[in-house]
Amino acid sequence: MSLALIGFLMVATFMTLIMTKRMTPLVALIVVPTLFALLAGFSAGLGDMMIEGLTKLAPTGVMLLFAILFFSTMTDTGLFDPLVSRLIRIVHGDPMRILIGSVVLCALVSLDGDGSTTYIITMAAMLPLYKRFGMNRLYLVCLLMVTSGVMNLTPWGGPTARAASALKLDPSALFVPLIPGMIAGLVFLVGLAVYFGRKERARIGLVDIGANHDIADFAVSQDPAARRPKMIWFNGALVVALLVLLVWGVLPLPVLMMLAFAIAMIFNYPNVAAQKERITAHAGNVLAVVSLIFAAGIFTGILSGTGMVEAMSKEVVGVIPPVLGPYMAPITALLSMPFTFFISNDAFYFGMLPILAEAGAHYGVEPMAIARASLMGQPVHLLSPLVPSTYLLVSLAGVDLADHQRFTLVPAILTCLVMTVTGMIVLAFPFVG
Repeated sequence: MSLALIGFLMVATFMTLIMTKRMTPLVALIVVPTLFALLAGFSAGLGDMMIEGLTKLAPTGVMLLFAILFFSTMTDTGLFDPLVSRLIRIVHGDPMRILIGSVVLCALVSLDGDGSTTYIITMAAMLPLYKRFGMNRLYLVCLLMVTSGVMNLTPWGGPTARAASALKLDPSALFVPLIPGMIAGLVFLVGLAVYFGRKERARIGLVDIGANHDIADFAVSQDPAARRPKMIWFNGALVVALLVLLVWGVLPLPVLMMLAFAIAMIFNYPNVAAQKERITAHAGNVLAVVSLIFAAGIFTGILSGTGMVEAMSKEVVGVIPPVLGPYMAPITALLSMPFTFFISNDAFYFGMLPILAEAGAHYGVEPMAIARASLMGQPVHLLSPLVPSTYLLVSLAGVDLADHQRFTLVPAILTCLVMTVTGMIVLAFPFVG
C-alpha cells in the first residue's frame, strides 16, 4: 500500500469519525494518526515525530490559553457593560439601528473567541427588541452568525490557531494581514444590515421603545462579584495597548497574552483567592481548546514526519491542471467554503490544509498565503450542521435551522468573497503565485 494512499485513508478515517461523532476531535487527533503510522511501518521513530509536533505547537497552545483567560477576565470585570448599554440606548426604536447594532455588538463580544458565549450575550441583548417590534428574526441570526464567522479569524478564535498549528506558522504573522479583509467583511455586513433595516422600516416603521425599557441596563458580565467598575479605564487602555502591540509585533503573541493577563489579574484581583476563582471559572473553556491544540501536534507531527504530506501532495498536484497551479491561493479560498461546510474545521485544517499548502508550494505559493486563504470560508462554515453553536443560535432565536441555512447562505458566501477579494488586494495572499 502506497504512503499516499495510507495518508488519504488516514484523513478520510479521521474526518469520518468526527463527522459521524464516533470520536471526539481530541481523541481522533491522537488515536487515528498513531494507528496509521504503525500500519505504515513507522513504529521506530513514532515518539520523536509526536514530540516534534508537540514542541512546535507549544507557543500556539500558550497563546490560546492566556488569550481566553485574558478576554474572559475583561468580560468579568464589566469592561464591555457600558459599551453594550450605550449601544442599546442608541439603537432604540429604529429597526435599522437595531440591525446595525446587532452587527456591532456581535463583533465586540466575539473578541472572546467563543461562538456560544457570543450568541448567548447578543441574543440576550437584542432578541427582546426583535420580539417587541415584530422584526424578522432570520435577519438577526443571519447577521450574528456571519459576523461571528468574520471575527472567528482572530488568533484565539479557533480556525487561525488551527491553520497556524497545522502548518507550524506564527499565529500573529498569519493573522495581522487578514485584518483589512475582516474590516471589509464587517463593513459589508453593516451595509447588509442597512438593507434589511430599510425593509423593516417599510414594514413596521419606527417604534417608541419607552424610557423604562430594562434592556438598556443589560450587562455582559454575568458575575456581579467579579465586576470592577472603577477599573474600566485602566482595563480599556490595557486592551487597546495589547491590540496595538499585537499589530506592531513588539513581542511574540504568546508573551503579549501572558503579560496582559498577569497585569489584568494584579490590578483587578490583587487577592490570590479571587485570582484562583477567576481562573477556575474559565478553566473548562481553556482545557477544551488547549488540549485540542496539543492533540493536533500528534496529528501534524506524524503527518509530516512520515512523509505522508509530501506523498499526498504529489497526488493532488497531479490532479490539478498545471495552468491552475499558480492560482492555488484563490482556489484554496473558494474550496474552504464547501469543505468547511461539509467537514469540521478540525478535519479541514488538520487534514486537508497541509495537503493544499504542499501542493501550492510546488507552484511557488507560500504556505502562509495558503493558510490565510483557507480562512476565508469561515462565514459559510458556521452554517454547517456540524457546528454545535449554530444549533444554539437558532434555538435561542426560535427559527428553523433549514430556514436559517437557506436565508443566510448567499449573504455568507458574499461575505467570504468580499474578504477574499480584499485579502488579494492588500496582498495577504496572491491571486497568482
